[in-house]
Amino acid sequence: MAERAAWPRSVRARTTVLAALVSAVALVVAAVALLVTLDRSLHHAGDNLARDRVRDLGALAHNGGLPRNLASVGGEGVAQVFTDSGRVLAASPNIAGAPPITGRATGTLPTMRVLHGARDDDETEEYRVWVARAAGRAGPVTVVAGETLESVGEASQTLRRDLLVGVPLLVLLVAAGTWLVVGRTLRPVEDIRTEVAAIGEADLARRVPVPATGDEVGRLALTMNEMLARLEDASRRQHDFVADASHELQSPLTALRTQLEVGLAHGEEDWPAAARRMLVDTDQMERLVRNLLFLARTSTTTLPRDRSLLDLDDVVLEEATRVRTWSDVQVDTSRVSAAPVRGDADELRRLVRNLLENAVRHATSVVRLELAVDGAAVLHVTDDGPGVAPEDRDRVFDRFFTADGARSRGTGSGLGLAIARSVALRHGGSLELVGDGPGAHFRLSLPVTGPATGPLP
Repeated sequence: MAERAAWPRSVRARTTVLAALVSAVALVVAAVALLVTLDRSLHHAGDNLARDRVRDLGALAHNGGLPRNLASVGGEGVAQVFTDSGRVLAASPNIAGAPPITGRATGTLPTMRVLHGARDDDETEEYRVWVARAAGRAGPVTVVAGETLESVGEASQTLRRDLLVGVPLLVLLVAAGTWLVVGRTLRPVEDIRTEVAAIGEADLARRVPVPATGDEVGRLALTMNEMLARLEDASRRQHDFVADASHELQSPLTALRTQLEVGLAHGEEDWPAAARRMLVDTDQMERLVRNLLFLARTSTTTLPRDRSLLDLDDVVLEEATRVRTWSDVQVDTSRVSAAPVRGDADELRRLVRNLLENAVRHATSVVRLELAVDGAAVLHVTDDGPGVAPEDRDRVFDRFFTADGARSRGTGSGLGLAIARSVALRHGGSLELVGDGPGAHFRLSLPVTGPATGPLP
């Protein structure tokens, strides 16, 4: 818990710390690799130079042209040629007059040795030398040539000192650059957060600023505005739904209260007749509440994947038979053919019932049903009534919408077609008002399934 609390909570700070840590690790690894490479490179170059000197000095000793003072090796180098008896034939100035600095060589191929040598200022240093045996004019000689390790150490030390200063500075520059860049990048996000925090239920019409960068932050702002638009629409529909439901429930409640008050005030004697009248209003309220509960349930739940297989044509024919028992309108089912679908039997029955009752309620003499399979199970419900006014076509499936003219919707509460479309959408289908009349023509489309018994994909 302590470590989590110590970790910066700001995205800007966390990104800066992470970038600084990554760059520090990378720079340290690169610095170590550079030092190792430099050390190996200097040793490799010195070894090549020393081996060449050994061969050159051996050739001079063989030809008799060996100078006594080997000044060509430079101030940091060391060279010496001596006989097997220990007599020094030639030496570099820094070890002039000194005895042999190493033992005699045993082979003609140069071999490497690390040894201590005394310079003319009596300073003792380490040398990396190459030793080989050569044939001199007076007999075999040992040739020694190499470089002091101090030059390699000084170069490495200089680079190490520079890196100790440069690496922290580079890390600081990376951290500062990351802090500035991330801050500039996240500024629109902070503006979005501030704007969203200030948006309340009463001002859902407000939108967050959209940066003109076209990057992920810009897309986030667009997505946030789309979400706010959906929230605004949902809030508006919720308020409208509550207001409409209250209004629809108020009418039968008012009628009930009025009848009770009149009966009590005037001493109603025929209470059974009054009760029958009040039952009509009670039935209207019951249907309205039942429809409201159904809409609430379908808007918050999803269908199970293992939906049962049923024949939509059987549902259509059963509902047509039921309607014929209480309506004089002719219901033509001659064009109803088989259409297997998967879904909730009760919901699909309610869908067909609402469509059929809506058509019968507004038909003049006949309602025609046509069901066939054409890529999907398509049900056409057509009546010969007054139809739907052009200005109401886009609103005919809205909850509690009732047309101003002779045609009203659904079960009388303005919920029938809204429920029908909700069921169609829950089953992956669609419900539309098509055609321009005369009458109204509703087209229901549901996905077709074969005789399989497994769940829908």
